[in-house]
Amino acid sequence: MLKSGLSGLILAVVSVAALMGGMAPAALAQNAPPPIDVYAASPAVELMELSPSGTLIARIVVTGEERAIAVTNIDTGEHLFASTIGEAKVRDLRWIGEDKVLIISSQTRALHLLGIPRSELYFGVILDLKTQKLARVLDRTDDVLPVLYGGAQIRDTAQGPALFARAVNLYSGQVDLFRIDLNSGRGRSVAPMDWDTEDYVLDAEGAVIAMSTYVERSGRWTLMLPNGRRLRDAWSVNAPLDSPALLGMGRTPRTVLVAADRPDLAAADPESETANNLFEVDVDTGVWTKLPFEHHPDNLLRHPQTRLLIGGSRTEDDGVRYEFIEPASASRWRSITRAFGEKAPQLVSWNADQKRILVFTDSGESGLYQLVDFDRRTADALAFAYPDIPPEKVGAVRHIRYTAADGLDIPGYLTLPPGVAMPEKLPLIVLAHGGPASRDVMGFDWWAQALASRGYAVLQANFRGSDGYTRAFMEAGYGEWGRKMQTDLSDGVRFLTEQGIVDPERVCIVGASYGGYAAMAGLTLDKGVYRCGVAVAGVSDLRRMVNWEARQEGRRESQTVRYWNRFMGAARLNDRALDALSPAYLADTVDKPLLLIHGRDDTVVAIEQSRVMAEAMKRAGKPVELIELAGEDHWLSRADTRQQMLRETVRFLAANNPVD
Repeated sequence: MLKSGLSGLILAVVSVAALMGGMAPAALAQNAPPPIDVYAASPAVELMELSPSGTLIARIVVTGEERAIAVTNIDTGEHLFASTIGEAKVRDLRWIGEDKVLIISSQTRALHLLGIPRSELYFGVILDLKTQKLARVLDRTDDVLPVLYGGAQIRDTAQGPALFARAVNLYSGQVDLFRIDLNSGRGRSVAPMDWDTEDYVLDAEGAVIAMSTYVERSGRWTLMLPNGRRLRDAWSVNAPLDSPALLGMGRTPRTVLVAADRPDLAAADPESETANNLFEVDVDTGVWTKLPFEHHPDNLLRHPQTRLLIGGSRTEDDGVRYEFIEPASASRWRSITRAFGEKAPQLVSWNADQKRILVFTDSGESGLYQLVDFDRRTADALAFAYPDIPPEKVGAVRHIRYTAADGLDIPGYLTLPPGVAMPEKLPLIVLAHGGPASRDVMGFDWWAQALASRGYAVLQANFRGSDGYTRAFMEAGYGEWGRKMQTDLSDGVRFLTEQGIVDPERVCIVGASYGGYAAMAGLTLDKGVYRCGVAVAGVSDLRRMVNWEARQEGRRESQTVRYWNRFMGAARLNDRALDALSPAYLADTVDKPLLLIHGRDDTVVAIEQSRVMAEAMKRAGKPVELIELAGEDHWLSRADTRQQMLRETVRFLAANNPVD
């Protein structure tokens, strides 16, 4: 229950399960954990957005593999629209004005006639609440492939709401910007662009006021600003790896945001992961001004109506920290954080006047959406993300820090089995995140919680090279695949052993993507720590991986290839030095069982990476299992195959690292 009588905002929790339908957590036997499939199921609500007035709420609800779009009037409880959209992988949900909703989904497909290899393609659909019809974005647009190239932009123009998106013209080969007819979905080209066009910024009326280009081969990045009716090259820099980025409108309609390394204008930000600072650039004068953030943000926050910059957010050890540089927004968020106390609320959506704000909390619970209404001074519980996992079945998550062998401070999280307050000699699962330039965060993690529910302590270490920290911490990971990035994980095992929390004889390593590599490397390059390993969509042959990326892009020299070579420590493409860090070349040294799981539709790490490792293990006579997930991508987007992955993982761990 939220406390009332707080300064600036009085809140009371009001259950509105009747409004959203069946949202209360299911009752469970007192001591039995929830079924394992519950954790790997898709959240009951995947996306939720408030309309500009704040009266309507759109959401994507999930039952099994079926997804549906539903729109409800919050004030009256009237359901305005509900329709299944099948097994689409919904990636985004946004309002276009008050009576239309944009739904963006993706499919794993190849377009062989166009030379496009199997990849994740994005599509848009517009829901019209007045006509109760759906229109495909770019449908029936002459000579244009109806696939979104990049994101979509919404603007509230003087003529009404407008939608813009880039797409490939099959006749000209251009990747122009199109304005989309909101009734038919048909597009009209409004700005010519090409394959070197990296990004663009629209003003409030939808006119292009800035553009950036990037030439892959040379690594040249260019900012283009208005010069009469055209755009001119305003600033360029050679950036083969950490290139600048154009980030939308600034605090005013005639400014844009650029993340760039400009030592001539500002000293390096010690909290940034790269040399880039955040600047606001006046498109008319060309003047650059460093933004006044106290802490370097991970994400930028925009006004829900004007799309102007009003603040930023940064993931910290105990949750997401918000910093607003617009006073009214800052005041409202202070009221919310005071009211929610230690729940660490996250901003999901707000209406145009910011009087209704949708927040999400998952501290000590499996995820709860609540609607804050400043006029009514209430916070209404709208929906549980995982209604079958009640708070008492959620394991406690502790933030920890320990020292690596070379003295580097490593942050991370320890999830305990539900009900365990004084851990002692627990079996441990090291759960390594992907990326590797990614990170684990505080809050409910379905994979960690699933393993904890079966009696394991779960360590999630943000090893060197993880993002969200400093540039020095990121750079400490360069060239450390299979080296210090790997021992950062086993150093965490030793730390927890010294604390008496875990039993060092009962430790396994699990992970996906880079974490899958770490699981295999734990059995080959950092031996003697783990009893078993589970690698999901992992990289087993580093050289093969980078060569595959080069073939996918059709060029030997690209930013992607340069990125992987830097992180892996390769001097060039096809550097055979990577073989010494590749588990597939070290399979004969493995003396512990390994489970490999991989989706057949993975377009990020090809399934051949797991097949190559399985074959190498079999040739060496080593214990290995390979499970292929039909129809699954790199992100485990399907609930049924995600559940299959989790069931097989738990089975394997129970056999090779039993709790009792």
